Amino acid sequence: MITERIWRERLLAMLRWLLGIRYIKFGMVGASGTVVNIVVLYLGHEYLFQSLEGPQGKPYASLALAIAVATVNNFTWNRLWTWADRVTQAPLEAGLETPPPSSLAAQLAKYTLASLFGSGLQYVLTLWLTHSMHYMLANLIAIIIASLSNFLANDRWTFRKR
Repeated sequence: MITERIWRERLLAMLRWLLGIRYIKFGMVGASGTVVNIVVLYLGHEYLFQSLEGPQGKPYASLALAIAVATVNNFTWNRLWTWADRVTQAPLEAGLETPPPSSLAAQLAKYTLASLFGSGLQYVLTLWLTHSMHYMLANLIAIIIASLSNFLANDRWTFRKR
């Protein structure tokens, strides 16, 4: 009974520690963004842009839409959770209680610019990989490869520690 409680406490402590690691949080947000990306990509390619892309065509328009929607999703959750400590710290240091609305728009613009390299890499890799595999699998592989550059750019620039 005691050892079971000790193991449970250790497991909970380890989970709290892992959730405190920024890259783990970023990965969890990225996983939600991947789901958003894949759903939007599928709906766009199979329904919304079917006349443009065709069933065997490359997902040009739907991939661009999927990346854009996932970027907004990821920005929202990264701002609210992954880098929440840095988002609330900056206005307090400036003597404000909450960040002004203009800083939200500026931060979204920075996030988008910081993610642009990763998004471009994902777009190009997905289209290149569709020569040899299904577009959904190609997109998933490209997301995984591009995620590290997105984390580094946003950690060092968008949500940098002041």
